[in-house]
Amino acid sequence: MTSVTSIKQGQGNQTQERIPDLRKTGANPDYWYPLARSGDVKAGKVIGRRFAGDPIALVRTKSGKLFALEDRCAHRQVPLHVGVVDGEEIQCGYHGWRFDCSGSCVNIPYVGKSKSVPRGVRSYPCREAYGLIFVFPGDAAKADTVPFPEINTWDDPKYKTRFLDDQVTCHYSFLHENLMDMNHQFLHRRIMSKIKTTYLGLREGDGWVEVDYTFAREGKTPMGEKFILGKRTGREEDRVKDKMTIRTQYPYQILKFWTEGAEHPALDLWITYVPVDSKQRINHTFGLINVRKPSIPGIIHLFWPIIVYFTNGIFGEDRWIVELEQAAFDEQGADWNQEIFHVVKKVRELMLEKGVPIPAYYTE
Repeated sequence: MTSVTSIKQGQGNQTQERIPDLRKTGANPDYWYPLARSGDVKAGKVIGRRFAGDPIALVRTKSGKLFALEDRCAHRQVPLHVGVVDGEEIQCGYHGWRFDCSGSCVNIPYVGKSKSVPRGVRSYPCREAYGLIFVFPGDAAKADTVPFPEINTWDDPKYKTRFLDDQVTCHYSFLHENLMDMNHQFLHRRIMSKIKTTYLGLREGDGWVEVDYTFAREGKTPMGEKFILGKRTGREEDRVKDKMTIRTQYPYQILKFWTEGAEHPALDLWITYVPVDSKQRINHTFGLINVRKPSIPGIIHLFWPIIVYFTNGIFGEDRWIVELEQAAFDEQGADWNQEIFHVVKKVRELMLEKGVPIPAYYTE
């Protein structure tokens, strides 16, 4: 947990006290984070990505093998992602030094294999699943013991998947709070009309917090929502309420939406936020929206553009508002939020417990 001296506002004056600063707490690297979609790295190609400022090269060999290395050549520190994939190795684009999947320098063209070669570059545990490329940026010795995320509806033929792949200019904690706090539906009034959110309960355990909500609508149901949730009839008071369960399973978030007591969720969202820059003020969101298919074969493909348009609108408003939160924090220089909702407080406690200090704030 990161502790810093912060300015806290209250009753017209300011006081200075030693409190944990969540907005200056970093994402814990000892977890599996997606850095790209599978299709971003073609066979025989390499791309560059970053985790909290650290450059990482994702390499796919011509045989299809995938690996991740520090994106800096051990020779002149030139990014390896501007190099060339040759066989099962990556060759620096400057002097042609060659590195294998372990990061070892295996050949220097003007020295040869028979001569001693210098230390190589760091390698990262790397896995491919759910159409994403995951990297373990922390202590590699822990990679086999840290649970890999489970997305059960990913390969379920009863669901169709949409990928989320975008950057948001804010600290990841604002994004966690936004999704867990369904009291912000007023933000989406133009897209979803007026919705009354009812909090049902909270559960928590080691590394997770989970909350249930139900909803009542005043006004017409948007077309995109109809296609996601299906046809629902009957008066609101005569039927079982819809239920949404949202879990922050650090560092991931899962949202499931059931309609009228259905056995299977109509919507199953998995999402996480990957810090890009050293101060973690830019995060790349990777997510999968799994929508249950209607009983009529093929109809979901016909209406998929409407679903995409609808969800783009919701996520666009969420991005706009959390970036405004970040701007307010930057302008004030501290977190002056007067939070009253205990769900958000619990999520903040979890992120502080699991987070790590951001070195950039201590080396300026």
